[in-house]
Parts: sequence; structure tokens; C-alpha cells
Amino acid sequence: MCRHLAYLGPPVPFGDLVVAPPHGLYRQSWAPRCQRHGTVNADGFGVGWYAEGDPVPARYRRAGPVWGDQPFADLARVVRAGALLAAVRDATVASADAEAAAAPFSSGPWLFSHNGAVTGWPRSLAVLAGELPPAELLALEARNDSALVWALVLHRLRNGDDEGQALADTVQEVAAAAPSSRLNLLLANGETIAATAWGDTLWYLAEPGGRTVVASEPYDDDPQWRQVPDRTLLVASRTDVLLTPLKEPEEPQYPQEHHQVPPGTDLHQPLKTEEPTA
Repeated sequence: MCRHLAYLGPPVPFGDLVVAPPHGLYRQSWAPRCQRHGTVNADGFGVGWYAEGDPVPARYRRAGPVWGDQPFADLARVVRAGALLAAVRDATVASADAEAAAAPFSSGPWLFSHNGAVTGWPRSLAVLAGELPPAELLALEARNDSALVWALVLHRLRNGDDEGQALADTVQEVAAAAPSSRLNLLLANGETIAATAWGDTLWYLAEPGGRTVVASEPYDDDPQWRQVPDRTLLVASRTDVLLTPLKEPEEPQYPQEHHQVPPGTDLHQPLKTEEPTA
């Protein structure tokens, strides 16, 4: 059900991240090592990258397998980027959307990918889709589950949520509407990476020199790769990686607390309690 990768660091030819590694996305398109669902990711691919001084990323996407695209091989060899998001696709359901259904999806400064599948699609998300403004539904790039999940994330971003909160809340909402969905989401803005591990594998590599990679699986055997636990939100910059556990949607975010009011307490003054911790 797809493999994806995001990078922040010194500018490099993006082939150094996608093609050259012994187990990079290029090879994962036919021989992934950690993929739990599906075996071949040949239903499309894409890469989005940020040029220096331009906050809006460029994209290159195609409907076929990455190994059969000669222009991509040339781009990967010469285009340098200090931030990118790339993905190879294993389609859950066949569709006529071609390259429009291939990640990364994009709007403004953001690039987005979904590794997974929404159970019961499309009926399971009909109510959530109906809550989006009609103009946002009409602007969907494709008619697949990933495109709608992206629309839900983008709606939150446009309403002021930060990247991590937008991913976490969308995962909670979709998981409640479509239990057992696999919702590994990846979001980049050129300066940070946000991702969720929800039903499939996610790893990160933080190296000296301000270089961070977040990927569905390691692209080499470097011992510094770290696996992200399932049900976790990751937010990373070039120098920091923060992991936050995510709760199942039916669980409250914080336990309710009951406080006994001591005799003689002024009820017009608020009780002092400790702030809850996540």
C-alpha cells in the first residue's frame, strides 16, 4: 500500500535518496523489505522538491512504475534539493485518475503522501466528505481515499492548525469513521516534516550536519535508523525529532479528574490543579 520518504538537509541530487541507496524507493517499487500490505508498488510514483528561495514545491508524477521512466532517471541525477517528499504507489482500487492519484499531493507550501488504505471506502468517509466546503471537494485531484484524506488535512491547515495537529486530528477522525484503516501520513513544508505511524511501518534517520530522513522503511543498513512505534505522531526538523503517542479515537485524550472541595473554600475562585500531560 505504497512507500514514501521525506528529507531535510544539505542540498543533494534527489537520486542520492530515491535511486542510489541499495534499498531506496526505486528498489522498494518492486522489492520492499518491510511492507506489510501488498508486494509491488508499480501503480505510479512521484517526487516533490523545494528549490532554494522558493516556498512552493515542484512536482514530477507519473502513473506507471518508476523503473520505466527515463526522464525521471535524468531528473534524479541532476536536480538538487534540500527538502523533498517522494512516494511509490500500490493502488488499493483501480481507477482512471492516472498520475493525479499518485503522491505527493500539493497545495501552497505543502507536500503530502498517504501510505495505507481507508476501510469501507468510499462509503465510510461519506459523512466526513460532506462536512468539507463544496469548493474543496470539487478541487480534489483524484477520486481515491488518499486524495480525500489530504483534503481533510488541508482543510485543517487552512484553518490554522499546525502540521502535526492537522495530521493527528485527521487520523483520529478517519479512524473513528473507518476502523482498521491504515493511516501512515507524511507532510512536508520545506522546513519541517510531520508523519503518523498508524497501521504500517515508519522509520527515521537523524544524522549530524542537519540531515533528517523519514521513511516507510530504511533505504540502507545504517544502524542509526530508528523505528517509530505504531500509533505515533512524528514531527521533525533538520536538527530535532519529536515523537508523541496517539490514542485510539474512542479513548479520551485526558482522563477526567474529580477534586474534593475543602471546607471553607471560596467557590468563586477557581481551584488550582496541575496541567494534564499528554
